[in-house]
Amino acid sequence: MRMAKIGLLLDEQAAVDKWAKQENVFAFYIREVLDHLGIPYQNLSKETASLEEIDLLITGLLNESQQALTQLLSFVEEGGTVIHLSDSPKLANWTGYKSVCGGAGYGYTPKELGHRKPVRFLKTNHWYNGEPAGWNAKSGFLVSGSPAGQILSELWTVIQAGNGKIVHCQADIPYSIVGIQQGVEPILHDGEPAPDGTAGIDDGLLKADDGFTLDWSIDRAATETGMKYFSEAHADKWREVLVHKLAELALEKGLTVPFVGRWPEGIEHIATISHDSDFNLEESADITLSLLKECGVYSTWCMIEPGYERPLYERIKQEGHELAFHYNALEAEGGLWSESEFKRQLQDLKSKADLKTVYTNKNHYTRFEGWGELFEWCEKEGIQVDQSRGPSKKGNIGFLFGTCLPYYPIAWHTENNRQYDILELGFLTQDLDHHALADTSVIDPFLEEVKRIGGVAHFLFHQLHFLEQPKVSEAFRKLVKAARANKFEFWTSKQISIWERARRKVKIEGVSASGEPNVSGAVSGANTVIWVPVPKKADLAAEAAEVRYGHLCLKKILSHKQAQTS
Repeated sequence: MRMAKIGLLLDEQAAVDKWAKQENVFAFYIREVLDHLGIPYQNLSKETASLEEIDLLITGLLNESQQALTQLLSFVEEGGTVIHLSDSPKLANWTGYKSVCGGAGYGYTPKELGHRKPVRFLKTNHWYNGEPAGWNAKSGFLVSGSPAGQILSELWTVIQAGNGKIVHCQADIPYSIVGIQQGVEPILHDGEPAPDGTAGIDDGLLKADDGFTLDWSIDRAATETGMKYFSEAHADKWREVLVHKLAELALEKGLTVPFVGRWPEGIEHIATISHDSDFNLEESADITLSLLKECGVYSTWCMIEPGYERPLYERIKQEGHELAFHYNALEAEGGLWSESEFKRQLQDLKSKADLKTVYTNKNHYTRFEGWGELFEWCEKEGIQVDQSRGPSKKGNIGFLFGTCLPYYPIAWHTENNRQYDILELGFLTQDLDHHALADTSVIDPFLEEVKRIGGVAHFLFHQLHFLEQPKVSEAFRKLVKAARANKFEFWTSKQISIWERARRKVKIEGVSASGEPNVSGAVSGANTVIWVPVPKKADLAAEAAEVRYGHLCLKKILSHKQAQTS
């Protein structure tokens, strides 16, 4: 099978026009969705870009000039397929539809994806020309407000034109992914608390969870002991919806869309443990080191000023753990939200712990302000991973930001919606069986959802609570046992960053007739998996194949030696 030639059209001038009006272009996040999986595509940034060699065209932002629309419709009529992910009212009108943007609701996604519950979207780009009763919902459909709300439309609307077609997504996928992961506006004030009193985020402190966009009543579930938690990785599932449709449309043309596996061969999902060194008691560090050694786990230690004495830092490093930064912007403790204070505290840690590089940061108390200031500071100081986007309260644990993947955040329109060079790796919960926090009944549902996504189960434990509350230590042992039973591998944040950045350098150049990928780039020390979607009735013989993104895929293993010599 030939690899589909994919074009991604994000028109430069249309973006400039939006930025001039102080509007965001979250459609730029489509690049991150594709790049995360190493899906090959060609960037097209002008309305006059050549489409001659393109098989599948993803349109995230159009210049709706007559010339651009004429060229696009010509491409379709000649047999091209367009995956349309924008509103584009003029294009809608040209194809006999009316266009209107709507608010949040839920999408019932294709059955092949195996999503247990409908997936929350934050915005629609609704094209309509008929009544809901006449729409075929085989490939999914959207409802307004709640999962039991009024049917709005199919998830995908297909418009045939000549020999090709436009496949329009009624949900705004990139906007929904960004909005769930990062919010839809800068954090400038307290968020709305849970109506049942379980998560009072309106506490006078600006935090990551003040900008969350899920629904308190709809998007939380409860364990058998009554622990409420956000149960679904909604943002990750919208990624799956897009990749599923892209592969489906390629297969219809007898083509394939290969992609890079998330983890090395033999690993399907990762667990990671971080600690915040609040109060810096060396006795609590001793207990933590002993517990980690007993369980055979290496973890990430986020250090708050003034930190530990040098000998303890050396011991932590010698025992294989990662030393990281715990930036304190809590004014009640003498902290300050400013770039200079961030840099000062980080330099203090580097000096005391004898560190040339710090890979990871997590903000104390999940303090967060604005949109991207923290990410800029991390970039400037060479920090590669931030862990600040997690729950601050007992009642908003889980997939609060809809993801368990390490991802690159997008900037605000003031920075032209660029991608920050910092991986965000949020956590699910902290200090299980702490007397004021969640109990261990959340372990299994958290691990199950991360397994479905193939992501990272990130749990936070404070060293202090291992010292003061023996039940927390027992909960940690239980977590480790459950994770290993589910074949999770424990990595530090630094390990995750090194792998993720190296994996993204793997480039798929093509696929042979037999399904063998031609790959360049290298990941040292580990074998990389390449997945090649094939038709369901393919003659696989002795080929290894599994279902990924709702499609049967050949599993091709690229050894690191092969990658280095390709």
